[in-house]
Amino acid sequence: MKRSRRLASSLRDLRNAASQLPDAVVLLDRQQQIRWFNRAAENLLGLRRPDDRGAPLQQRLAGSELAAWLHDGAHEPLADATAPGRADSQLNVSLLPFGDQEQLLLAHDISHLNRLEQVRRDFVANVSHELRTPLTVIHGYLELLDPDDMPELAAVLGEMRTQSKRMGQIVEDLLTLSRLETQHRIVDERVPMAPLLATMRKEAEALSQGRHRIVLESTAAADLLGSPKDLHSALSNLVSNAVRYTPTGGSITIRWERVPDGAVYSVSDTGFGIAATHLARLTERFYRVSSSRSRDSGGTGLGLSIVKHVLNLHQAQLQIDSRPGVGSVFSCHFGRARLLTPGGNDDE
Repeated sequence: MKRSRRLASSLRDLRNAASQLPDAVVLLDRQQQIRWFNRAAENLLGLRRPDDRGAPLQQRLAGSELAAWLHDGAHEPLADATAPGRADSQLNVSLLPFGDQEQLLLAHDISHLNRLEQVRRDFVANVSHELRTPLTVIHGYLELLDPDDMPELAAVLGEMRTQSKRMGQIVEDLLTLSRLETQHRIVDERVPMAPLLATMRKEAEALSQGRHRIVLESTAAADLLGSPKDLHSALSNLVSNAVRYTPTGGSITIRWERVPDGAVYSVSDTGFGIAATHLARLTERFYRVSSSRSRDSGGTGLGLSIVKHVLNLHQAQLQIDSRPGVGSVFSCHFGRARLLTPGGNDDE
């Protein structure tokens, strides 16, 4: 009897503790019928005691994103879903196996994080926009100063022009990134790859100024469906990075080729290479493998973040392979749904 009382007391304590959790917790049986839920589930999911006990969760959440997610199998966590019980709240939801073929649904309120992220985006966008005008004025006046008229200040003026131009590029990249972060869809257009690839090669040659061997290999025989401006920005960023971080005498290869599940645009170089510990963070804004090297090359630290967001809008993926002292390969994988026959009108 004492043991039963201790077990009953422990179960009550566990249930009371779970009831106080800020995250919604719902215990489901093998038919996904509701066995138990905490107070946060009432607030966030709109569940009510005692009516919803024993009811199918999918039926109780009918018409919501969560119901569709459960209907599809809930194999992966659901991110940024509207809370059925509170339309002004966003949830991250996951479904975990529990006990004997039972399941545990967990829903975490991320509304405050979303609000903070929006404040950050607004701040970056507003500050970048306000900086654009004074930087343009400063750069304009610097261009009026002729180093030949002031030989003793020639080196200083050159450095000021370089840094002014770099600051301007940082502002433009921040504005581009802010736009991409708030953009959830694109207007699809045909993007002819032959002229775009030719442009990539010309840009690489102009930036290289004869210091590298530039090679273009195009065998995919396919155009892309997407945003011409955004794709140009992303693909050009990979090319300019390869030129900047490849020593004189190295080679850079731009490829557009077919793969079984679509096509791949890749830029490979014989540059410095990147250690494996850095690869996972390369697409973070302002993340640098070497700060001094990035400054010397004129990079802003935002290029790969822009690439990642552009590819996300095109349901494409970025893959990075690199070895220190050997070089790097940056590959953009596009699915079949994004491929078009050159000169045609229909999707492949």
